[in-house]
Amino acid sequence: MSPSYPHIYVHVPFCGRRCSYCDFSIAVRRTVPVARYVDNVIRELVERREKLSTSLKTIYLGGGTPSKLGGAGVANLLHRLREFAGVEGSATSPMEVTLEANPEDVSVEAVAAWRAAGVNRVSLGVQSFDPEVLRWMHRGHSPAEAEAAVRLIREGGIGAISLDLIFAIPDRVGAGRLASDLERALQLEPTHLSVYGLTVEPRTPLGRWTARGAVEEAPEERYAEEFLLAHAQLTAAGFEHYEVSSYARPGHRAVHNAAYWSGAPYLGLGPSAHGFDGQVRRWNTAAYAEWSDQVDRGIDPIGGSEVIGPAERLAEAVYLGLRTIDGLVRRAEDEDCIASWIEAGWGRRVGDRLVLTPDGWLRLDALAAALTSVRSRS
Repeated sequence: MSPSYPHIYVHVPFCGRRCSYCDFSIAVRRTVPVARYVDNVIRELVERREKLSTSLKTIYLGGGTPSKLGGAGVANLLHRLREFAGVEGSATSPMEVTLEANPEDVSVEAVAAWRAAGVNRVSLGVQSFDPEVLRWMHRGHSPAEAEAAVRLIREGGIGAISLDLIFAIPDRVGAGRLASDLERALQLEPTHLSVYGLTVEPRTPLGRWTARGAVEEAPEERYAEEFLLAHAQLTAAGFEHYEVSSYARPGHRAVHNAAYWSGAPYLGLGPSAHGFDGQVRRWNTAAYAEWSDQVDRGIDPIGGSEVIGPAERLAEAVYLGLRTIDGLVRRAEDEDCIASWIEAGWGRRVGDRLVLTPDGWLRLDALAAALTSVRSRS
């Protein structure tokens, strides 16, 4: 029996520039080839649409910068996705439809088109409200444009708004600015925040700056301090810290992202997009030009795949479970391992489950590896 995919992720690679920290698959274009891109996403979907669920739960347009498609481009893509997936929906659909957007792409006209096409959740790439930090990141917007974008999205009828912020900026650029960023974000009354620690990837401007000594990463101590600061500040404001990097108002958890953490099947479309059918994870070729050429020629744009066997499934279940406040169901063989975690304040027993604390999340990789080792021996 073929797998059913209740979730769709579409990677939209286009950006106006590459941010200093970005290691994603992007295509910097002055003029975005909207029509060709949308046609090719649908061509890829047609080849695999027999595997789609007839009751889609989420569509997520990520990137890159999906808002670079413009209002009409996003509307066309969503209309055709719904059409070829065999589902109907509108702005009142209960299905979660998320669009990642940059503040500079938000306008009255764009928001109206997005909402009419069924977008009911916008994830806005704010990253910081400090002009110096934004310039250092190579972002294309100002703090005022970010604030205006939130107002336009809300006034346009899209009430679920998530803001992305980055912490652990190098000392000479962003030390001590997180509290202010969080406060300004809260003043905008979002329903969700994603707060990410900056990581240095080698094939990025930041990676090159770090390699030659022009920039030093924020020390681990400050990373931990700012992670815990975000937890304290946002939970005090009524947000639920429901996943390592994710905070939500009650009822506003990200349904699509939660599907990843629960191991649900999802279909990935577009360059570099990953998909999972419950047994096999596959990913598309990363470069936009190569992906587009292969789809044009009717070739599956697969870049690679891996079978998730019992050992991998165990490791992923432990890691993904521990990264959310839903935690893991405890097993008898876990107790000797986790007793010291509880004593150290890294975890809690909640009913029959083990849930990590924020201090535990700072040690997630090591704790997940230790528990996986215990369970693999049973």
